[in-house]
Amino acid sequence: MSRKLRLAAGQVARTASARVLLCGGVDEKTGEALTARAVTERVGWAADLVADMTAGLLAGHWNAEDVARLAAGVDEAGRVLPSNAWMALRRLGWAVNVPAGAKVNDRIVRMAQEQAGRVLRGAQHRAEMVVGVLNTWPADPAKRMAVEWDAVREAIPDGRSLSGSVIKARTRQISAFLNAHGRFPVDVFELEEAPRVARMLVLAAVDRQQATLERAEDDPARVLLRVQLPTRPDPRSYADWSWVACPLTLPPTVPPDSVLHLPTLRPASRPGGGRVHADLAFSYPVPKAKRTGHTIALGVDWGLNTLLSAGACRLHPDGTITALGAGAMFRAGGVMARQHRLRRHGEHLHAKTDTYECLIGDREGHYLTAKHAVLTAERQHVADRRTGLNDALAWSAARWAVDQATAAGASVIYVEDLRSMEAKGMGRTLNTRLSQAVRGQITGNMRHLAAETGIAVVTVPARNTSKHCPHCLLPLRHCKAPDRPTTPGWKWAICPDPQCGWQGDRDHGAWRRIAARGLAHQHNTTVVDRATGHMAIGRVIDTLEAGAVITPTAAPKASGGDRSKTGPTPRRTPRPAPRRRRAPSTPGPQRPAGQRPEGHAHTDHKPPRAACRHQGVHTISSNTPTAGRHRPKGAALGAGFHLHAHATPPRWADPPVTTPQCD
Repeated sequence: MSRKLRLAAGQVARTASARVLLCGGVDEKTGEALTARAVTERVGWAADLVADMTAGLLAGHWNAEDVARLAAGVDEAGRVLPSNAWMALRRLGWAVNVPAGAKVNDRIVRMAQEQAGRVLRGAQHRAEMVVGVLNTWPADPAKRMAVEWDAVREAIPDGRSLSGSVIKARTRQISAFLNAHGRFPVDVFELEEAPRVARMLVLAAVDRQQATLERAEDDPARVLLRVQLPTRPDPRSYADWSWVACPLTLPPTVPPDSVLHLPTLRPASRPGGGRVHADLAFSYPVPKAKRTGHTIALGVDWGLNTLLSAGACRLHPDGTITALGAGAMFRAGGVMARQHRLRRHGEHLHAKTDTYECLIGDREGHYLTAKHAVLTAERQHVADRRTGLNDALAWSAARWAVDQATAAGASVIYVEDLRSMEAKGMGRTLNTRLSQAVRGQITGNMRHLAAETGIAVVTVPARNTSKHCPHCLLPLRHCKAPDRPTTPGWKWAICPDPQCGWQGDRDHGAWRRIAARGLAHQHNTTVVDRATGHMAIGRVIDTLEAGAVITPTAAPKASGGDRSKTGPTPRRTPRPAPRRRRAPSTPGPQRPAGQRPEGHAHTDHKPPRAACRHQGVHTISSNTPTAGRHRPKGAALGAGFHLHAHATPPRWADPPVTTPQCD
């Protein structure tokens, strides 16, 4: 199979990954058909051999000198190290210790070196971050001042784009070490041990002598993976290795003309047998996203109960910017409420398992050991549910935003950059919900989906996007609702300038400001990260910001002509038959006469509880203890994801009124 991707003018190569399940295979040496359990067992034996060699390699080079030497990118002779991690480690002379008595080929050693090299290259960022935090240690580790935040971000490479939660987590880790040892750690290698090694086979580091991948000629959705696997846990000779052919079925997300790459095999054990997931990478051409030259942009603002607020703006040739429509919202109050309940449940399970660990101690055969194992499994189950819910929410919100941009004909999506936002001062509940929002995951998924159609995703500084008026840039006055202008709140914004007179939802004003700021700064401050390719507006220029205003447009005229009455009302013919509700039904074999005929639903019919799953945006758990089992108001357990996420129509003539709906 050719791995070279042909690109046309205006196209770039894009690499994505799809997860495929290995459902079985055939041993080519014996012709034996292998079940999924047998394939999982053989892949697990090979993964254990690779994991042992990787762990030994990490333990021998988990120090500041070796990590800095690898991160320097040159060897002792001054030659540039290869991009492949296994080749770089061999250039430096870092050998692998094969388990005693085991016989493995050079390709198995390559996979161990590749996995260890990737981990060691990533450790350099950890080391630089810890050094930066230690050199700018604050007077109060629990609360940094503004000057101290600026100092620590300057001390860390690329610290301006680093999330504040990451710096705070490293600070807490160093504080725990200080309390335990009475001194500061020297570096990250004293602060933490070498990372655990994952059980996987990185087939991208091998050649055709270890694994091959071929597409079927008659069906591009069928692929045959051939890989050498051991026939016993401790292979003693090359005779204990055999080729196993595993047929794969590609998901519909893989284009038929894409170029496939060797996957990464991840064996997973579970009760009753395991399975093997293949993370299959593939490359395909996509339109190249433009950095500048945008005329229609979609502005996206983050919210709490309304997760996303978005709308389109147009840049005219004379430099004026107008809004296209009234915008829309992606509401995820029910999903966030369920996520909050799962978080509280997980915290409760964590506290119980920690208590059991203290009670059990080092004693074997303790009567609480079985309960501890059950709670640990339940805690992992809750964590998996939270992860799945976050993934579903992130993909749904990202798809909604990209669809809004496609429908508006936008060539760029400007997203508010909140990576350094710290939730504080709004109460324990709101702070927690803001901190655990999946903003970064939504932005990443948005970039992935937007690249399919050549739409650029650019992050915009969030300074004063919700504070200033989108029409005149004056500070807004916020209240609780448009009919309660004197009640303090943050939902509704009113411009104090009588000549402007703009008022609207706070989030709707924010997406207008974000889109206008992006269109005004696109030619001057839009930068592209060389490592990741992500686009961002680095800074806000005051002179350009003065022109980033939305020009009001006249309201559209009502459709239709003059509807004034010019003559008598035409006479309508009476109904030839009475309404069906008034007419009795004909007698049937299983029912008496006189019942209401079928075809009309009861007007006073109340749907069952399982059919009415609307949850209010404030349906969250309470921090105060209750007498009985807590049941949040409006909550309906067991409802699906799509019954909790709602998207508004593309236009609103008036402010929306949220009413319970039954699906």
